[in-house]
Amino acid sequence: MEGNILVGQSGGPTAVINASLAGVVEAARAAGFGDGVGGRGRVLGMRFAIEGFLEERMLELDRLSYAELVRLAETPGSALGSCRYKLRDEDLPKVRRLLETYNIRYLFYIGGNDTMDTIHRITTYCDEHGYEVRGIGIPKTVDNDLYAVDHTPGFPSAARYVALSVQQAGRLARDMQRVDRFVVHQTIGRDAGWLAASAAIGRTREEDGPHYIYVPEQPISREQVLTDVKTAIDAYGWVSIVIGEGTTWTDGTPVSAASTADRFNNVEFGAMGGSSAAMNLHRFIAAETGYRGEFQIPESMPMAAADRRSPVDAAEARACGVEAVRRALLGESGVMITIERTGDTHYAVTYGTAPLSEVAIRARPMPPELLQPGYVEPAFLDYLRPLVGEFPIYTDLADLPAVPAVPGVTR
Repeated sequence: MEGNILVGQSGGPTAVINASLAGVVEAARAAGFGDGVGGRGRVLGMRFAIEGFLEERMLELDRLSYAELVRLAETPGSALGSCRYKLRDEDLPKVRRLLETYNIRYLFYIGGNDTMDTIHRITTYCDEHGYEVRGIGIPKTVDNDLYAVDHTPGFPSAARYVALSVQQAGRLARDMQRVDRFVVHQTIGRDAGWLAASAAIGRTREEDGPHYIYVPEQPISREQVLTDVKTAIDAYGWVSIVIGEGTTWTDGTPVSAASTADRFNNVEFGAMGGSSAAMNLHRFIAAETGYRGEFQIPESMPMAAADRRSPVDAAEARACGVEAVRRALLGESGVMITIERTGDTHYAVTYGTAPLSEVAIRARPMPPELLQPGYVEPAFLDYLRPLVGEFPIYTDLADLPAVPAVPGVTR
């Protein structure tokens, strides 16, 4: 089908979302799209996603050189610009008109659940109103909660960021336990605890942090928290806790006490000067125990830390972009690209599809079998290990023999 390609990026970025974008452009140009003589069509990019497209703001992506494409794949942020605009029913006629005006026949949208809902609505509307456009979703979210995938591009890099941060901050907290007895680290994860759970992969010894991981799938009680704090401090002298931002108390109230929602009716944790799960848990522990402690809220940093990205993640994100173009040119539409793990004895994946109609309305929390109260099962670490790459090995001076006491001197 002759016509132009349009690609956009929506929602929060990941460390590898631009690798997916580069994969789309690369595959499109290899298939004959571009601005040269005899090209099949142009490769255009939405500036600031669907909101920018409604303003007719687009970029000519096919003008990128090979060297620029290589650098694009390694660039943090969402290079095209993103948005969190909820497409309204009254916007759909304009979207269809603009697609026809610019002769766009292939539509690729990189994002999470809300993004998949947007492209599903656009392709459905166009089908119902006589304009043929092949729309394919390319998965992206650090939350790892998209339906029908083994894991989502962006998650492995964010998981690596979280695990390294908790591991390194844990060593600081351990060494400063005479000053601060506890540390609380918050992770992204509105409804799913995949990122919070990932902190466990950096733990190599029993006394290492994190000692406890609280996730949205498992409500916690105040009594449980105080028991956990006492247990770890009695055993190690300090305690490291990781909490997902959407974790709730057993009575159903958010630990964060958040109530502000975005346009998609998603709770915005810590928005508009509000509180957060880590801050509130820190206040609770300090008030109940009298201990001094710290809390850490990295917010968007796991989404943008290109220096900590996973090589596996970068390669798979690019491959998803390439696969989306390949399937669109074969005539597929109304689907999202999926990553399916196939290796039993070694890590391997293949790429498939899932209907946008299912992806847009379903999320994927952590399965109960991967969790235990306040922590994770070894099976989760087996799942995560090939995704995040190698971790540094540190020296522990506490393993050295202690100097014997001088006889007759009381320590």
